Parts: sequence; C-alpha cells; structure tokens
Amino acid sequence: MSTVTMALLVKLNAKPGKESEVEVFLRTALPLVQEEPDTIAWFAIRMGPSTFGIVDAFPDDSGRQAHLSGKVAAALMAKAPELFATPPEIEKAEVLAAKLP
Repeated sequence: MSTVTMALLVKLNAKPGKESEVEVFLRTALPLVQEEPDTIAWFAIRMGPSTFGIVDAFPDDSGRQAHLSGKVAAALMAKAPELFATPPEIEKAEVLAAKLP
C-alpha cells in the first residue's frame, strides 16, 4: 500500500447557471486522473449548490507537481473563465495521517 504525504485542496465556485457543467466537467476528469500513477486518491465533491471541490493525495511532492502540470489541471485552468465565478483556489497541504484501502 502506498503512503501519502502531500495533498491538494481545490475550491471551485461555479458561475450562476454553470453548476451542471461543472459537475459534468468533474465527472469526466476521472479517466484523466486514473492515468496518473502518483495520484493515490482523488475526489471531486460538491459542497453546496454552486460550490465544488477537488481533494487529492500523493506519495510525495513530485507526484503532486506532476498532477499540477497534468491534463486535469490544464483542462481546469482552460475552462476556469467559462465555468467559475472566481479563479480556482488551490491549496497545497501536508498529509499528517491517512487511511487508504
């Protein structure tokens, strides 16, 4: 089992009327993330009517950096002006403890 030491927390605020498009975008990102061997865990979540998020975990900083320069990040930034009321808030975090399957 892989250990995780690094994470990303991303908050996304959908533009009014774009909530369904954001949901579809996040659901369709999963196959791209599955191609990333160092993305140990990835969750696309909805926290409210127009608030979404991404939580992901990595074994180390190089895995996190690979994800940040990967296909999902590129697609997210390309779609940001169209889908989001504010720029994505991307926070780097250190994982202190984790339970993985």
